[in-house]
Amino acid sequence: MKKNLFLGTAVVTFALMPMGAIAQNDDYVVVEEDVTVVDMSQCNDIYYSSWRDNWFIQFGAGINVPLVENYLPDGSEERHVTAAYNLGFGKWMTPYLGWRISGLYGEIKWDNIVPSKAKYVSANFDLMWDMFNSIGGVNSNRVFSIVPFVGLGGTCTWDFSDRVPAIRTSYGDKPNQWTLPVSAGLQLRFRLCQYADFFIEGRAQFYGDNFNNYAYGEPVDVNITAIGGFAINIGGRNYKAYNPCGDLGYIASLNDQVNDLRASLAVTSAALAEAEAQLPCPEVKPTPVVAAPKSDVILLSTVRFALNSATITDTEMVNVYNVAEWLKENPKQNIVIKGYADEKTGTSDYNMELSRHRAQNVHDALVGYGINANRLSIQAEGSNSQLYDTNDWNRIVIFAPAK
Repeated sequence: MKKNLFLGTAVVTFALMPMGAIAQNDDYVVVEEDVTVVDMSQCNDIYYSSWRDNWFIQFGAGINVPLVENYLPDGSEERHVTAAYNLGFGKWMTPYLGWRISGLYGEIKWDNIVPSKAKYVSANFDLMWDMFNSIGGVNSNRVFSIVPFVGLGGTCTWDFSDRVPAIRTSYGDKPNQWTLPVSAGLQLRFRLCQYADFFIEGRAQFYGDNFNNYAYGEPVDVNITAIGGFAINIGGRNYKAYNPCGDLGYIASLNDQVNDLRASLAVTSAALAEAEAQLPCPEVKPTPVVAAPKSDVILLSTVRFALNSATITDTEMVNVYNVAEWLKENPKQNIVIKGYADEKTGTSDYNMELSRHRAQNVHDALVGYGINANRLSIQAEGSNSQLYDTNDWNRIVIFAPAK
């Protein structure tokens, strides 16, 4: 609000500075400010998240398949499948990008002349990308998403049980191995509700050749894991949206008001100069300037809402206050509060209910400013009718005179 007041004051002050020069000339010219036309179709919402929102924890289980030295004396090979367990936490910074710390624990088995096995624990820092929100637009109610991820981590392998000489030190066989894997994978996420998702994901971790305490053969050891589980969204998923065109539209509106004031002042100055030229004739009076009907003002007031929200922000509450003041100045005028929702938010029934909540919240705010509820009525439009071609602009409440 402070930013808008500052912009408004600056524009009006700049606009009124040259009026003294106009009053000193015989010919009165209305000077209009140049307005930069902005392509509003390129004005998209910018989403962000506070540090408190969009945290999640996940847990699950699955299988390991290690791709390491795998050889039996008879020349046969057999890949062993063992259990893996997963626990992690993370945060979505935007609807498109997130991070997590994910831990894996399990046992791996392989053949190296004799059956061999070991235990391992791995911690990975992953960067995640929500492909569908990036390509198909942000939708908090999307049922299915594909989330690729890449990561770096650390792994400890221990409790080697085999009878084949392993990597040795001056003190004997190494009891454990520490490695730094690079990993990549793909997660399939299914939305169960606002607070819980079911996921299935596969991950490939790439190690140095000492992952399983052997260092010969292929130079890279790989461990493939496939797990399924649940992600609990702490507090649900809530993103805040900011549209830069809101400020541009507000500045353009102030510029139009300034030009109207200049025109009215120029007409008034001309009428006053003409009247003064005819003095001392008392019958000559300045031509009055007729103000625009106040009933037009209310049609310009709107209340905008964030995605999937019926909460009135502090900035938009200023518009509600202005409508309340207008109603106090026009006690015989009743209004209809019409709520809308954009068609991409949810289903038609959901959007109808969301628009009703938006209109109801504006109604309650006007009553809180001292307006009699009998002068107000609400009308839910949902997403069946869209006021604007740009989808995001339809998260709105407008006012209309009651018939």
